[in-house]
Amino acid sequence: EITSLLSLCGGQFSGEQEIRVNSPFWILNIPSEEMARGLMKRTVCAKSIFELWGHGRSAGELYASLKNYSTDKMLPYLQSDSTYKIRIHTFNKTLTQAQKIKKIDALEFLPFKGKVNLKNPEHIFWILEDYGMNPNDVPEEPIHLYFGRWIADGQRDLIESYSVKKRHFIGNTSMDACLSFIMANHARVKPNDVVYDPFVGTGGLLISSAHFGAYVCGTDIDYNTIHGLGKASRKNQKWRGPDENIRANLRQYGLEKYYLDALVADSSRPIWRKGMLFDAIITDPPYGIREAPRRMGSQKETVKSVERSTENHFFVSSSYHLSDIFFDLLKFAAEHLVMGGRLVYWLPIYRPEYTEEIVPRHLCLKLISNCEQMLSSHTSRRLITMEKVKEFKDQDESSYLLDGQYMPYRGHNSFREKYFSGVTKRIAKEEKDNQK
Repeated sequence: EITSLLSLCGGQFSGEQEIRVNSPFWILNIPSEEMARGLMKRTVCAKSIFELWGHGRSAGELYASLKNYSTDKMLPYLQSDSTYKIRIHTFNKTLTQAQKIKKIDALEFLPFKGKVNLKNPEHIFWILEDYGMNPNDVPEEPIHLYFGRWIADGQRDLIESYSVKKRHFIGNTSMDACLSFIMANHARVKPNDVVYDPFVGTGGLLISSAHFGAYVCGTDIDYNTIHGLGKASRKNQKWRGPDENIRANLRQYGLEKYYLDALVADSSRPIWRKGMLFDAIITDPPYGIREAPRRMGSQKETVKSVERSTENHFFVSSSYHLSDIFFDLLKFAAEHLVMGGRLVYWLPIYRPEYTEEIVPRHLCLKLISNCEQMLSSHTSRRLITMEKVKEFKDQDESSYLLDGQYMPYRGHNSFREKYFSGVTKRIAKEEKDNQK
């Protein structure tokens, strides 16, 4: 998320940061404080950002680093008519109040001239101490220390204010608010973009994009979901109310003006005219656990089911293999994304068989990031971010079939069976343990 936002707002990781990529503290090179604030207005992963005045692997190194920091850069925040306070944050260790005060007093060599104000200071300074990532092996002294001036906090409050628990219209697969905002940031959604979700469901992914000022639209094969009809997913509620729909969700957050529309459509079939372009495509395809992957069928197909929606609406559906879902999605993104636009989607994985080769590719799309979210000991889903780097031509439509790489992707088709085989094994193990 941070890498995507840096490419949007400006800045980069510092060279030394590459040494400790697993550290909870990252050093960034950002040209201005304004850009730093812009970054923090978007991120839900980062907690805070600071102007770094000094750092080191020991207290001595930190103090030496602070003494070498430019006095001219310090003075605007240390004036006699200003107020300040110093706070301490330790990662993987808890300090007593006496220990904290001792560490703060050790900074008396800094030329503070203002008055201490613990309740409402003009400037807040932080000592940040990193005690490693292993809670079972906490070192006596921190492995790295940082000191800096607080600039801004991230947007973690959005996770609570947009919580699915409080949302007017939800379904079985409504996306968690935190992940929804992370996906919008991966896609580098910005004001006046047009964002599309081909498996829109209850529109959870549209909300985060609309929050960042993008115009949003989507399609789904489920007539009831698009029209807000049928049985409710919420506990202790049998049927959906008259105003439970995607538009009502956006209205709930004051975002209705960004809502273009949601259509009942089959994402495997072309419905958009040539040249229809989106700035971002953000989606969570169905992978057969809570929702079955379906597409429109025909009466001639041997595997078919007739489903009834409301108002005598019928359609014939057939199975839609996961590998086909992903390739249809990549082909659509290659054709309908603007140049530099991004596709962000979830790819379910059976972990014992996972290799990077099974991530679907397309000649027009470049893989930007591949992040894992664990679902169980044997399954996970990976957040795939791809960027359009080549204009789509008709010969690119089936390009993935030419290079012999299509077969590994077929393994996604049995994800449901592998998922439930793992669940069955876990239940059997628990029953066996209970009998002992």
